[in-house]
Amino acid sequence: MATSITIENLTAQAFADFGDVIEAHAGDGFGINQGFTWRHHKLAAVGMDQPEDEAIISIFSSKNRPAPIAINMMERHPLGSQAFMPLSDTPFLVVVAKAGAEPKLSDLRAFVTNGKQGVNYGIGVWHHPLLILAPKQDFLVVDRAGEGNNLNEVMFSEGQCGQLDVTELINNLPSLI
Repeated sequence: MATSITIENLTAQAFADFGDVIEAHAGDGFGINQGFTWRHHKLAAVGMDQPEDEAIISIFSSKNRPAPIAINMMERHPLGSQAFMPLSDTPFLVVVAKAGAEPKLSDLRAFVTNGKQGVNYGIGVWHHPLLILAPKQDFLVVDRAGEGNNLNEVMFSEGQCGQLDVTELINNLPSLI
C-alpha cells in the first residue's frame, strides 16, 4: 500500500537542507544594461565535484504523470548540483531527501512551487525526476558535464512506495498561475 506524502509550500528555509530555491525578489540585485535590465544576481551556485567538470545549460521538456503520482524511486547526482527553473509560471512538485545513504520513504519531503520558483539540488541530494502538474512543461536546467558516473538511482519495493495526491493541485492549477 502506498503511503501518502504531505506536499508543503516551497520556501528557502524549508528547502535549505536540500539546496537552493531559485527565486527573484525585489531589490536582490542591481541594474545593468544602461538601466534597462535588473540582474537578480547569483540566486544559486553551480556545485562541481572536480575542477575539470563544466557547468552546462539544457532545456528539459516534461510530461505529467497520472494522478495520484507514485513515488517509487529517487535519484541523486554525486558529482555536481542540478538546477531546474521553469520556463512558464506554472507550479511543479519537488520530492527530496537529504544527501547520504539511500533514502527511506520516511525521509522524503514534497514541495509545491509557486510557479516562479526553481530549485538547485545540492550535490548528492536525493530527488525524484521532474513532477509537473500541467500536461507539459519546459525547464531551463543547469548541471554538470564531465567524467565519471553522476547518477545513482534507488527503487523502492512495491509495498514501500509513496504517493502524492495531486488532484486538488491540478484542479486549482489555473488559479495558481
